[in-house]
Amino acid sequence: MKKTKNSYKKSGVNIETAEKFTKYITKYSKRAFKKKISRLNKNNIGRFASVFDINNFKIKDPLLVSSTDGVGTKLEIANQFNKFDTIGIDLVAMSINDLIVQGAKPLFFLDYIATGKINLSKMNSIIRGIIKGCKIADCILVGGETAEMPGTYEKNKFDLAGFSVGIVSKKKILTEKKVKINDIILAVPSNGLHSNGFSLVRKVIKNYKINKFLKKELLIPTKIYTKEILNLVKKKLIHASANITGGGITGNITRSVPDNLTVNINLSKIKVLKIFKWLKKQNISDNEMLRTFNCGVGFCLIADKKKIYKIKKCFKKKFQPYEIGYISKSSSKIKLFGKIKW
Repeated sequence: MKKTKNSYKKSGVNIETAEKFTKYITKYSKRAFKKKISRLNKNNIGRFASVFDINNFKIKDPLLVSSTDGVGTKLEIANQFNKFDTIGIDLVAMSINDLIVQGAKPLFFLDYIATGKINLSKMNSIIRGIIKGCKIADCILVGGETAEMPGTYEKNKFDLAGFSVGIVSKKKILTEKKVKINDIILAVPSNGLHSNGFSLVRKVIKNYKINKFLKKELLIPTKIYTKEILNLVKKKLIHASANITGGGITGNITRSVPDNLTVNINLSKIKVLKIFKWLKKQNISDNEMLRTFNCGVGFCLIADKKKIYKIKKCFKKKFQPYEIGYISKSSSKIKLFGKIKW
């Protein structure tokens, strides 16, 4: 009996499908970033490595800032609802929102997609979301990697990772060194869960009937704050900022403040969104809510109180910053007072 020859395709990896996906990304990306690509003339999707010309950015004493992150188990929610057009935005947001904390302008983004088997419809939907996220963040998708890994990922399972690079002048970079006693802390509203705490969310909804409210809330893409934060940096209106991701307000704001100063947060000032009020009712403690979710605060700003009016003018009504605390000096790194209104 003649033996059938082994092949990569028979092992579960389809190179032809991967090539089709790469061609789709190249075509869609070139169309989406036509103006920027023609100006930079450095788009390299499909090549071995990507090149980006920073000479177009006339910045004195430039520093490159980089960040990487993923979407986490929010991917499982996307799989559950068979909806993949928004998690690409989440992927961009998770890296970019960290990048702009330093005051850096996002330059480019790369993605990594790993799956057991490439589903072109699903992958194309994810890429469209990534490109949309890049456009919101005012950067371009310059490349990435798609790995088909049968045996590592179960049927329909996949993972995403993102990598971003930005640029900022050495004189304009935001660090904790600029934070002063009596500075105020402003909360910039989130638009929902963003991409944190979904392992707990999934545990809570495991035996819960998913209604229209939950289906809508669970996949709202993470808000990207590039335009607003960079405008504040340009106008020199803030001393520092913090992206409120995993660890919540209490675990993130302290990262942007010197060790000898104290973060004071009035919990009663936080404007809690409806989805967090719903989660709170699912037998989750206040402490667990605050350290797992953003609870309605997507970003924090630290600034001179005199500049609060000018800061607010940089935001649309839905995302108007509001005061939730101040900076002082004591033996504690953070002090919480008041009671959050669930």
